[in-house]
Amino acid sequence: MFRRLFAGVFALFAAIVLIYALAVRSYYALWGATEHETNQALPGDRLTPATAVVSTSALTIHAPVEQVWPWVVQLGQGRGGFYSYDFLENQFAADMHSAGRIVPELQQLKPGDLVSLQANSTLEQGTAMRVALIEPPRALVFAGGWGLYLEPIDAGNTRLLVRYPFDLGPDNEKALFFYGLFEPMHLVMQSGMMMGIKQRAEAGPGGHAYGR
Repeated sequence: MFRRLFAGVFALFAAIVLIYALAVRSYYALWGATEHETNQALPGDRLTPATAVVSTSALTIHAPVEQVWPWVVQLGQGRGGFYSYDFLENQFAADMHSAGRIVPELQQLKPGDLVSLQANSTLEQGTAMRVALIEPPRALVFAGGWGLYLEPIDAGNTRLLVRYPFDLGPDNEKALFFYGLFEPMHLVMQSGMMMGIKQRAEAGPGGHAYGR
């Protein structure tokens, strides 16, 4: 009986995952991005594994690139936070506290530096990321290809692009976990981060005038 119940639950979960992958993901994984932005080559692409599933998200920030970059470069746990939903991140011992201002001492970042995702993080646990490429004030890319890019629209407006690859492995062995659990949660947190950057940058260097 329990075996049949487990099989039924697993079949339902697999069906939900399939519906998400075929009908829902195409919208959320390309959140805000134009067709051009989705297809354009970006510096972090060369770091992306061939077996990775890639999403590209984008939004417009009504502030110049130079006003957005300081918020991007101070990302990280124990730094400026990720400007997303701290209360959700802290359910998993992240100890996340997103900054409401630009912190001068957090403006220096270089290739090889580690950026934490939660408290007591390590590369081995997958809870820290190594900076692979940084081109102020245009690109911050981590090992594996996750990158944040700033593209000026004009003197007062910026396009923020975030490209995120997830390596499924050679046999897609992580597909059920990725489509069924990780990616939906990740896209919620990533869109929150992007809106958090937007609200802070548009409020000016002092921050504070945002609704998150």
